Amino acid sequence: MLQRLAAARLIGPAIVTALAFALLMSLGAWQLQRKTWKEGLIAAIAERTKAEPADLIGAYSATRDPHGDAIGLEYLRVKVRGRFLHDKERYFYAPDPELGPGVNVTTPLKITGGDVIVFVNRGYVPDARQDPKTRAASQPADDVEVVGLVREQGHPGRFTPANDAAKNLWYWRDIAGLKASAFPDGNVSVLPLIIDQEASASPGDGPKGGTTIVTLTNRHLEYAITWYGLALTLLGVFATFAASKLRAPKV
Repeated sequence: MLQRLAAARLIGPAIVTALAFALLMSLGAWQLQRKTWKEGLIAAIAERTKAEPADLIGAYSATRDPHGDAIGLEYLRVKVRGRFLHDKERYFYAPDPELGPGVNVTTPLKITGGDVIVFVNRGYVPDARQDPKTRAASQPADDVEVVGLVREQGHPGRFTPANDAAKNLWYWRDIAGLKASAFPDGNVSVLPLIIDQEASASPGDGPKGGTTIVTLTNRHLEYAITWYGLALTLLGVFATFAASKLRAPKV
C-alpha cells in the first residue's frame, strides 16, 4: 500500500492531511472543554445572583489578593450600608432601547463605620433627569443599605469610546479613573469594584436599578461541530483526491 501511495505521489499530501485532521479534531475537543467550562460559569453566576446577599466587606476581605485587588467576586450578590456622596455622581452612557437616551448614575458610597468608598451604579435615568435637582426624592441624605451585584474592573472593547472625565461621561468601568475624577486629592480608600444596585431599591423619580446584563452566550457546541465537520470534510476531500490519483493510468 505504501508503495502505491508513493507511486501516486500521495505520501506528502497524506502526511499534511493527517496533521491537519489532528489539529481540527483537537480544536473540536477544546471547544467541548470550553462548553463544559461555560456551562459551569453560567450556573455559578445564576446561583450567585439569586443567593442571599453577602456582606461586602467580609466577602472582599476574604477574596482579595496581597495587592488589594478584588478577585472572584464578579456577579456576587452583596449588601453594604453607607451614605451616598451625591455631589460626586458620575454618569455612564447608557441609552435604553425602550426608554431612550440616558445614563447610569454611579455614586460613591461612604461605607458606614470607616473611611472606605465603593462606587454604586444606582441605575438608569433619562437625559431629562440627569440633573440631580430633577430627582430630589432619590437623593437620600441618611445612611442607606445597598443590595446589588459586584462588577469588577472593566476593559474597553475595540470600538468603545474613551472615558471623558472632564465631561463626566463614562463608557466603561475604569475604577481608578473614577476615583481620580471624584477624589482628585487621592486621600480616600476606594474598593476596586462597583456595585450594580438592584431594581427593587429604585425610588419613583430616581435611577432605575437592575441594569446588570448577566446573559452569557454559549456557542461552543456549535464551534465544536464546525471543527469536527471541517475534519471530516478534509478526509473526504483527501479520499476523493487519492482515489483519482490511484486510478490514474501510469505514464
